[in-house]
Amino acid sequence: MSVRHPIIAVTGSSGAGTTTVMKSFTHIFRRERINAQIVEGDAFHRFDRKGMREALRQSERDGALNFSHFGPEANLLEELQQLFASYGEAGNGKFRRYVHDDAEAAACNQDAGTFTPWMDVPEKTDLMFYEGLHGAVVTEKVDVARHADLLVGVVPIINLEWIQKLHRDQTMRGYSHEAVVDTILRRMPDYVNYICPQFSRTHVNFQRVPTVDTSNPFTAREIPNADESFVVIRFARPKGIDFPYLLTMLRDSFMSRPNVIVVPGGKMGLAMQLIFTPMILQLIDRRARA
Repeated sequence: MSVRHPIIAVTGSSGAGTTTVMKSFTHIFRRERINAQIVEGDAFHRFDRKGMREALRQSERDGALNFSHFGPEANLLEELQQLFASYGEAGNGKFRRYVHDDAEAAACNQDAGTFTPWMDVPEKTDLMFYEGLHGAVVTEKVDVARHADLLVGVVPIINLEWIQKLHRDQTMRGYSHEAVVDTILRRMPDYVNYICPQFSRTHVNFQRVPTVDTSNPFTAREIPNADESFVVIRFARPKGIDFPYLLTMLRDSFMSRPNVIVVPGGKMGLAMQLIFTPMILQLIDRRARA
């Protein structure tokens, strides 16, 4: 953790909605004129798209059937920890970007599914913002979580997460239903061992719970929308959180536990604005006073 160079990390599995959360934070950064260095977790995968396919084939030949992006073997977690440590100490470090699609490829003048060269974090940023799979990960070799000042988990219930992944991978990426199901099964051990434990280390968790039947996610025809959901927001440290204010501003919300507020799904963005704006400004104020 660092006063002079704060780090915010949003963590959640693929299809969990962390990208949507990142947009909410980006609005706050723009409105408050905060110069944030954005770091995407995809850039710290060990293999590019082509290399991952070969690594998967090799793991199958070796009899390792649970190799996935969720586990340490497929990621550069030591490099990620070094970036967090370097930024927290001196506001610098090395990062790169992952080229997701053809539009990004054209801008970078390289193929989709590849990484840009490593580059230095620019000077004079106000904070670093990470979004990806491992913002609060702890293994035998690394402890990324200890370097972050604000940890946020994005955790839809598992059936909803699977529905989102099935629809995204089939509709946007052209994968077959069987291929997506195989991916879900293959990465389950890493999900249990490396993704789930992070949500016990986060300061705030957002869990979307649908109010429609998702009993069989593998036959669902559409993703439950925001108005068909509630969002359960859990605070690890509720001291200092103005719950009466949040209940007033977020209509139809209620408290389910002393550290948990439940809000209508359509108000998730507003809830993030109300909750995180003062937290971020507090980090910036501490930085300025230091």
